[in-house]
Parts: sequence; structure tokens; C-alpha cells
Amino acid sequence: MELIMAKIDLSNISHTYNPSDPNPTYALNPFSMTWENGKRYAILGPSGCGKTTMLNIVSGLVKPSKGKILFDENDVTNLITEERNIAQVFQFPVIYNTMTVYDNLAFPLKCRDFSKEKIEERVKSVSDTLRLSSFLNLPARKLTADQKQLISLGRGLVREDVAGVLMDEPLTVIDPDLKFRLRRNLKEINEQYKTTLVYVTHDQNEAMTFADNIIVMDQGEIVQVGLPKDLFERPKTTFVGYFIGSPAMNIFESEVSSDYSVKINNIEIKTNSNLSKIKDKNVKLGIRSEFINVAEKEGQNTIKALLTRVEDFGNFKLLTANMGDFVIKSKVNREMPISHGDINLYIPPEKCCVYINEKLI
Repeated sequence: MELIMAKIDLSNISHTYNPSDPNPTYALNPFSMTWENGKRYAILGPSGCGKTTMLNIVSGLVKPSKGKILFDENDVTNLITEERNIAQVFQFPVIYNTMTVYDNLAFPLKCRDFSKEKIEERVKSVSDTLRLSSFLNLPARKLTADQKQLISLGRGLVREDVAGVLMDEPLTVIDPDLKFRLRRNLKEINEQYKTTLVYVTHDQNEAMTFADNIIVMDQGEIVQVGLPKDLFERPKTTFVGYFIGSPAMNIFESEVSSDYSVKINNIEIKTNSNLSKIKDKNVKLGIRSEFINVAEKEGQNTIKALLTRVEDFGNFKLLTANMGDFVIKSKVNREMPISHGDINLYIPPEKCCVYINEKLI
């Protein structure tokens, strides 16, 4: 069964590793999702949240407890990995140390009886992209750990006939200086060959700079799926607000004071959220530090706080201020003159996120 660059549907999938337990713990709670052909996806979340389980279900290494996996409407739930035509790249290199770099890259194509000319073409293309050309005749065992991972990555990318390339934290052992370039190369490969790429990571920077769509997970749940901009500006839960962004989103205990306003420490903050139907007055106000500006004087939507720390990061300054028990962080232009003491911080209504029971209103 040959499946080429497929749309992948995960239909009502859930999974437990202890199915005989009358009250099993689920590594993945029920969900449905579609990965469109030719797109880039990142599965993002902390360790143990279910990222790798999801990837292994798609690849066939794990059969879901419930639900179906469809490649272009074909049910592959019961097919083994080899029959799914999936390329995989794992966290640590999976290569043949006794083979040359060239033979490692060519191996997936030789196994599928590709022509010598096609093998030459693909190995050259991938080795050029990953800067492995000068090592092609060396035994793989002589390379460094990060170079071996490049070979493993190349073995996943060398085939053009796959339903998708699944990568489980593939840059963990890569030198930090190479990570940015490799993510850019992966994007170029995706744009050139329209291969579906799925990338598991716990690193928000990797996810935000790589993916068209990011799947954020927490404790077996998919808590938000969206563009990097959506996750940053409108996190659907306080968890996403904390997990995405550096520093994390400012989140303040507050209470509803009118149809569009909340109060923090008796200071009224207007928002663009309609709060007229909120019965529980206790809510949380979320605002990114990037959106909080320094104001010349007090006014509507300004908070007077005591500036306690100024950190210069080269391209911006990070201000930390206290208002009673609340800590407020604001990113400002590094050229802005800042004086210690009281400071007025303006919170724009259109950038406010209001949460009830940790979920965005």
C-alpha cells in the first residue's frame, strides 16, 4: 500500500498504557485532528504530556486504545510502521555506524529499489542542505554526535515518497549554533517538496520558529491548536499563557467590575471582552509584557507600580515592578530612559485576555 504525502486524520483517538485497569490513566485523552498535506506542525508541551505517544500512534509504533488513523481517507490503524510509508527521526541518532555517510543516506532509497541516478540526486540534495557533503565517504562512526544526528535527519528527508516526516525532538544533540539554520532548512525543504513535517518539542522557540500550526499539550490534553501569533496574543488557557512567551504572560487575580472592565487591587482596567454574562466575579486578567507600555502620567488603564528591576537584553529592556502583591513585567525599547521609583504602566484594552476557570472568555 503506497501512500504519498498524505493528509493525516486522527479520529477520536485516545490511549492508555494500562487498559486492563478498571479506571485507567490516559496518556492521551480523546481528541480528533487533521494534519493537512504539505504543512508544518509542532507538538509542544512539557515532559510527560503525551507528545511522543501521539507521534508514535501516527507512525504505528503504538496502536491507540480507541479511534482511527487515516492517511488520505485510508484506514491505517492496524498497519505496521513499514506499511505506513512514514519517515521518522528520533531524539538520538539511529544510523549504521559501520556504513559511510553516503550509504546511510542512500539506504532508505536502496531498500525501495530507487534508480542509481535518483539515489545520487537525492543524497546530493540532502547532504548539501545539511552540510554533510564533505563527509560522504567517511564511516559514520567517525562523526560527532551532532553530525550523526544530521545523518539521521537526512535519512528521514531523503525520501520524497513518504506520507510524512515525523521528528521527535530531533535537534536535542545538535550544537546550538546549528539549530536555527537547521530549522530554516527544514522549512525550505517543506516549501520545496511539500512534505508534511511533524515536529515534537518541549522548546517553545523551536516550535514558534518552525511550525505553521502548533499543537500545545498538557497532561494528555490538547489545550490549543493555532498559529504562533494566536498562541502568543490570545492563549486559550492560562497554561498556554504561562508556557508560551518569555517571560510568561502577566496573569492577575481580578474581579469583574462592569460589562467590559475588571478591577486589580481596586484599579479599574477596561478590556474588549464582554463580561456582562459572567456570574462568577472572580476572574483572571492576562496581558503580555510586550503590550504593556510606560505612560507619562496616570490615566485610564494605567497602573502605578514600584519599579524594582531593569534588565537590559540588548534589543529590549525588561522592567519588573510591584503593585502590592502583584508583580508586573513589561518589555520596552532599550533606548527608553527609565528611572527607578514609581512608574505608570498602560494596559491596552484590546490586548487584555480575561480568564474564568483558567479558560479564555
